[in-house]
Amino acid sequence: MNQSSPEGAPTQRAPAEAGLHARVLDHLGTAICSGDVAAASVLSIEDLVDRYQVSRSVIREVLRVLASMGLIETRRRVGIMIQPAEAWSVFDPQMIRWRLASDGRMAQLRSITELRTAIEPHAAWLAAERVGDDEASELVGLAARMWAAGKAGDEARFLDLDIDFHRRVLAASGNEMFAKLQLIVAEVLAGRHHYHLMPHHPHERALQLHTDVAHAIQRRDGQRAREAMVGIMEQGFDEMKTMWAQTADPGDA
Repeated sequence: MNQSSPEGAPTQRAPAEAGLHARVLDHLGTAICSGDVAAASVLSIEDLVDRYQVSRSVIREVLRVLASMGLIETRRRVGIMIQPAEAWSVFDPQMIRWRLASDGRMAQLRSITELRTAIEPHAAWLAAERVGDDEASELVGLAARMWAAGKAGDEARFLDLDIDFHRRVLAASGNEMFAKLQLIVAEVLAGRHHYHLMPHHPHERALQLHTDVAHAIQRRDGQRAREAMVGIMEQGFDEMKTMWAQTADPGDA
């Protein structure tokens, strides 16, 4: 397996070692993001080697990744200290995946949905001004396929199309920073699907709103595209309101 080091130089890792690295990284990353390993806790390489029964080189590589995400900091004569949530790289898709796997799942969903509500309607408005004719036609066709998959209850197919739809709108905005958010949107949509936080059959209003966004962009109607995308975000909030109400403190990440 080929993986880049923090310095940018590619490093080779044997398949078995790569599997161990991924397992330890996921387990420790999830434990930190869930709070099972609390902020200000101090770890040592020796303890981690014993706990996970892997080599020191695997642990060091895992720690380099976690440090690059702001989850840990190595301090001389102290050890490996777990950092508070304020230091985390919260836009990292892998961290979003770990947080969705934790008890803070609903807070993470709320946070990202609020971010999407601020960005995606404006992206749709920009797309109506900047999209090419072929891209606009493809978006309309994609919305139609979403409608068919949603009505058929084909959740896996609908998820793939939904991710692609929002990816295309963000890309069509012509804003490279908006376009980079597609990875975050993909993670949250996949997470809602994985943890059964989406309806088996999408609401007809949600299907209609995706169609409205696509047609408005094709007609170069930025205001309507924005309004319809706001509706999609509001629909997502409505679907999760009861879930948030069931959490003791949905504001905790």
